[in-house]
Amino acid sequence: MQIRILLEPQIRELIGPPAALREVRAAFIKLARGEATLPGVINLDLSEHRGEVHVKSAYLKDSPYYSVKQAAGFYGNPERGLPVGSGVILVFDAYKGFLRAILFDNGYLTELRTGAAGALAADLLAKRTIDRVGILGCGVQARYQLAALVGVRRPGSVAVYGRSQDRVREYIREMEAMLGIPVIAAQTIREAVESSDILITTTPAREPIVRAEWVLPGTHITAVGADGPEKQELEVDVLAKADKVVADRFYQCVRLGEIHHAVDAGVLSPDAVFAELGEIAAGIKPGRTKDREITVADLTGVGIQDAAVADFVMGEANRHGVGQTMEV
Repeated sequence: MQIRILLEPQIRELIGPPAALREVRAAFIKLARGEATLPGVINLDLSEHRGEVHVKSAYLKDSPYYSVKQAAGFYGNPERGLPVGSGVILVFDAYKGFLRAILFDNGYLTELRTGAAGALAADLLAKRTIDRVGILGCGVQARYQLAALVGVRRPGSVAVYGRSQDRVREYIREMEAMLGIPVIAAQTIREAVESSDILITTTPAREPIVRAEWVLPGTHITAVGADGPEKQELEVDVLAKADKVVADRFYQCVRLGEIHHAVDAGVLSPDAVFAELGEIAAGIKPGRTKDREITVADLTGVGIQDAAVADFVMGEANRHGVGQTMEV
């Protein structure tokens, strides 16, 4: 049996934001149509080490593969001179069950597919014309979210808020050079929220940092950070105030995400969740219908996203003969 081995630099050459958005969109549509197999998420919270681990898997109908992904975030790593994120994806033969590839992506595909889901949410739920994007957090995912977003909306400017001024300045330099869009430092979270047509939250916060009174009519919020039951970025009243609350995957969001906190607080009924992201992508339910609507997309990360990007990488690697193969 041959197993293909792909390393992060090779994977980066095979897939970027445009392909990831296309594949993730298609995967969410398949999910909405019942054409995906998706088990529950395994979460490990290693709080004493400031770490969290997620294991996700999925199979997309008609794919030759299914995938199992492990991704981790250890927030003390920068102090050790190491990246926060890491990860690996195991790709299996969907017909025979044997391991076909190991994608040593070091978390790249997780960051990429999360950015793609954020762009998809904005494409379906944000106003067609926007002036400013606000981003809370200035880490890796803040970069991937903005890089993916410009594939569907191009703002006149971006306002970023972070606790470290040095990291904010680094983010501004990097993203302006990459995208050619003015990026400014917001002095407060409130400033970033109130001034933005699209707000993207990318922090590991465990207490709400976005207040409902700051969210103005017409705002779309993509909430990325709360991918575990103890994490929360939005006041529950933000979801109560929203005209449409959308889950990437309903049963995950009622256990892990912003929706989970709002439901537990009794301010949002599970029945009040408007749709899953895939239902809107598939045209089963509408996205934004009025400019003054407040919309919230709760993104907890779905295994179909990982399967979609892994399937694409496998196809490209096989086509171009990229990576090493080993006999086992």
